Amino acid sequence: MNQHIHKIRVWDLPTRLFHWALVAAVIGLAITGTVGGNAMVWHFRFGYSVLTLLLFRIVWGLVGGRWSRFGAFIYSPASVINYLKGKGKLEHGVGHNPIGAGSVFAMLGFLLAQVGTGLLSDDEIAFAGPLTRFVSNATVGLATNYHTNIGKWILLALVLLHVAAIVVYLRRKHNLVGAMLHGDKELVTAVPASRDDTASRLLALGVLLVCAAGVYWISSQAAPAF
Repeated sequence: MNQHIHKIRVWDLPTRLFHWALVAAVIGLAITGTVGGNAMVWHFRFGYSVLTLLLFRIVWGLVGGRWSRFGAFIYSPASVINYLKGKGKLEHGVGHNPIGAGSVFAMLGFLLAQVGTGLLSDDEIAFAGPLTRFVSNATVGLATNYHTNIGKWILLALVLLHVAAIVVYLRRKHNLVGAMLHGDKELVTAVPASRDDTASRLLALGVLLVCAAGVYWISSQAAPAF
């Protein structure tokens, strides 16, 4: 007997836009950081964009759609172990499974660390983060070393793992990219859908604007050039 397939809105529009905007901004960061020179002006702009997006995602992880909320993919160690043993639960196949959740939190955490240390970094040539004047030279040195020599390689490894996971799931007939494009997943069991209406999208826009204003304020803290 054929199973009835339910099309469920899993990823709301704000989450999808966040995801692809973050991809574009991180690529921009990598390119401009590698080129250096005058491209560093854009490196800072991409960095501020990433920080805005990360702050938005943190707030949206509390008030966003059902499957975008952190509460939907914070798993206990026992759940992770059972998933690895092939004893996953229904909800593991809806939003982020225990492994995917760990990847998301790692990506968000290390991106915050990379952007945060960027705000405190100084290349001792022409560019310095806006918050360098508020901390000691030792702190600036540590932040600069992490930002230029450590953090970027950790993020590269996480990105490669993320891409590899997408390929693996695609071979298993799970199109993760498609779901992040159109927002829906086809499931054999009905589950609650993420809210994705005009009101929630306007709320997301408001959250984004507040985050952008906060990041603009941070960027304005740079010491004036003489």
